[in-house]
Amino acid sequence: MSDEDTPLAEPVVSRRRNWLPSLIWLIPIVAALVGVTLVARILIDRGPVIVISFDTAEGLEAGKTAVKYKEVQIGTVQTIRLAKDRSEVRVAVQLKKEAEGFTAKDTRFWVVRPRLDTSGISGLGTLLSGAYIGADAGTSEESADEFKGLDVPPIVTRDASGRQFLLHARDVGSLDIGSPVYFRRIKVGQIAAYELDPDGRGVTLRVFVNSPYEKFVGANTRFWQASGIEIDLNSGGLKVHTQSLATVLLGGIAFGTPPDSAMGPVSGENTEFTLAEDEKTAMKEPDGPSQNLLLYFNQSLRGLSPGAVVDFRGVEIGEVKSIGVEFDRQEREFKMPVLVQIYPDRLRRRSNEPQLSRHSQVERLQFLIGKGLRAQLRTGNLLTGQVYVALDFFPKAKAVKVDVSQNPIELPTVANSLDEIQLQVAEIASKLNKVPFEEIGTDLRKSLATLDKTLTSAEALARRLNNDVAPEMTAAMKDVRKTLNSADRTLSNADKTLASDSPLQQDLRQTLQELSRAAGSLRVLTDYLERHPESLLRGKPEEKKK
Repeated sequence: MSDEDTPLAEPVVSRRRNWLPSLIWLIPIVAALVGVTLVARILIDRGPVIVISFDTAEGLEAGKTAVKYKEVQIGTVQTIRLAKDRSEVRVAVQLKKEAEGFTAKDTRFWVVRPRLDTSGISGLGTLLSGAYIGADAGTSEESADEFKGLDVPPIVTRDASGRQFLLHARDVGSLDIGSPVYFRRIKVGQIAAYELDPDGRGVTLRVFVNSPYEKFVGANTRFWQASGIEIDLNSGGLKVHTQSLATVLLGGIAFGTPPDSAMGPVSGENTEFTLAEDEKTAMKEPDGPSQNLLLYFNQSLRGLSPGAVVDFRGVEIGEVKSIGVEFDRQEREFKMPVLVQIYPDRLRRRSNEPQLSRHSQVERLQFLIGKGLRAQLRTGNLLTGQVYVALDFFPKAKAVKVDVSQNPIELPTVANSLDEIQLQVAEIASKLNKVPFEEIGTDLRKSLATLDKTLTSAEALARRLNNDVAPEMTAAMKDVRKTLNSADRTLSNADKTLASDSPLQQDLRQTLQELSRAAGSLRVLTDYLERHPESLLRGKPEEKKK
């Protein structure tokens, strides 16, 4: 039997242990564990997703545009899509885990891009890095996942240090959001917002004063518009007031305390103030209660307008509220009613008079009217023709009765002196119109013609006299000349005779000296006779020899 026929032994197969894993599977297992760990980490670190609506997606890119708070990235824009009605853009933002607080309902979002407004230039850094979405964390306890983006960045963020105040004004004027607020010409805040009042008769402005300047806002603080340029022309000259160049162009607000009063307690958040039109109006003392008076003028009111001044001897005590026209059926004429509002306290402050009750105030007005208090229209500016109402005393004015039960009380008026002059001029003009100037001119022409004939006749007579009388006048003139020569010689001789060195003057001087000595002797004789009258009979007694 050969080797080829010998049967082979069957191999023994031993099985490997199947409970030991192969090393090749370690790699995917480790990768899977790492992936799960990363996913879990991402899910753990991943914050909420919110949707922000904007009017436009200018400068925004999905997957690139960041959401920042204080320049720290807190999220990324995931998708950008149009709303169904195409009225806005809906931007989905993935926030980080630490930014969950930005889901508060009052959180604000806006797009930061280069912008020029009243508060200055902002967002210049986005020229290189691109636009991003800014955020201002809210404080509400309610959360939301959809927000409406702001069109412009907020002027004041919630993390700003300071205090807000409310100002009530008639209108906004040149003010805008971001307009500066000044204290002693230092910028200390800005206007945060403004809105119309519910009744539509004014506006409310919200201003923010930065810390630490809010401590200068007290109970007696006054706010006023510092917009533009204020020009004051008085006896001291021309003065120009402005807070800064920015207020001239963009407007602004200033505040301060009257010099003669204290600031008072520091005002709290959202304290309300009145915004005055200028510093002068803001700093004046409170007017106190007002009183309306009705004035009837029987003359033209041209130049008088609502808001015109009502003064008493130069002191402004009120203003004109309205002007109208009425027809008096009894008098059959038109009257011009003018309603004025006066503030009696303006006079009381100057006279230190105590406050009066309403009844005493009416009685006092009635007493003043009895003393001649009247209203009169006067011209305030000859160039512009502006007219104001002046209250003054006219003792010679006609007495009138006033019904103090009416409201408003009617105050008597007197005509303006200028109007009286105009009436007198009108009367003179009417009288001049009645003068027959044409007839006077005709008579004057006739008189001039007659005078011309008379002058012609006189000229002819003069020529005749010149021809007839001239020779005789020549002879007479020669005689006169001779007489004058003789008179001249006589006066010359008289001058020589009366000269100081002439013989006549010397003789006259000696004669006067003799007369003087004779008068002296006569005076001595008279004195002696008064003492010895017996000498006229007995003679002068002989002197005794010693």
